[in-house]
Amino acid sequence: MSKICKITNKKPMSGNKVSDSNIKNKRWFKINIFKKKIYDQNKKKWIKLKISSYALRLIKKIGLNNAIKKYKKCQKIEKI
Repeated sequence: MSKICKITNKKPMSGNKVSDSNIKNKRWFKINIFKKKIYDQNKKKWIKLKISSYALRLIKKIGLNNAIKKYKKCQKIEKI
């Protein structure tokens, strides 16, 4: 199961965990992803999406169609 947001195309990223003694170890920063069913006003049907918490807040604020237009550069959005 891939952890990629369909709207914003956010992915897990790697970085360093730094201890108090300044020892660095590799770690992953995972995104908070949800499986949601969202109603599309244009198509008049429900759509299943895997979206991040940021994208969910964005959809609630500006709507699904405007959120898709904002992040239109992502290739996966064209399949929605």
